[in-house]
Amino acid sequence: METTLIYSVPFGCSFAAIAALEWSGLPFQLARVEARDPASKQHPAFLAINPLGQTPALLTHTGAPLLESMAILLHLAARAPASGLGFAQGTPAYDRLNSALSFLHTTFHAAFMPAFQASRAAEGDARAAVWREMAVDKVNKSLAHLERLLAVRAWLASDAAPTIADAYLAATARWAEPLQLARLSDYPQVARVLAALEQDPGIRFAHAIEVGLPAASRGGFRGHVALDQLASPAG
Repeated sequence: METTLIYSVPFGCSFAAIAALEWSGLPFQLARVEARDPASKQHPAFLAINPLGQTPALLTHTGAPLLESMAILLHLAARAPASGLGFAQGTPAYDRLNSALSFLHTTFHAAFMPAFQASRAAEGDARAAVWREMAVDKVNKSLAHLERLLAVRAWLASDAAPTIADAYLAATARWAEPLQLARLSDYPQVARVLAALEQDPGIRFAHAIEVGLPAASRGGFRGHVALDQLASPAG
């Protein structure tokens, strides 16, 4: 069975899994969910895979559903050990990767949530300013931590090549400036890595997929599948 990733647009954190799949070389399909379209998010085939209606969601090559970005990224790295996306469990490199990915998945991602909450607040809601202030503080503290990590190595978990942690950094750090929470130029090591990632073919592939442009795959992309065509998850 083909691995299928359900991803959302615009600017979803599922961007990381798209890039990781492209880097992995594994054969895969994609299914698109429009986050601003309630019908898309509540599609019965999607909810059968993830009743929470959240992305990313993966139908693995065995037909089993796998949820949550961190679990999906670690799964892909383990299935493609020659890709350099991850490291053998129990090694210092794996611990370093797992620490960086955990930080991104929890602390960094969560730092943006007050700003998203503020953007949905009703006009005149005094809480919006407080939420934005919280987000500015949390995002900048998180970027400062990432800056320290990247001061001692080329990528978040490796000096050799980007890993799944860098894919997740690319997916989330891009929210900082559009939301006016931080200036990435204030964090030169983070900016260096993000600039390098923007030149990477796998990241460019993920961008093209998100905006609906033709995406030339160097990996195992087998095309899109409609939500109606999603296979029922294996038990």
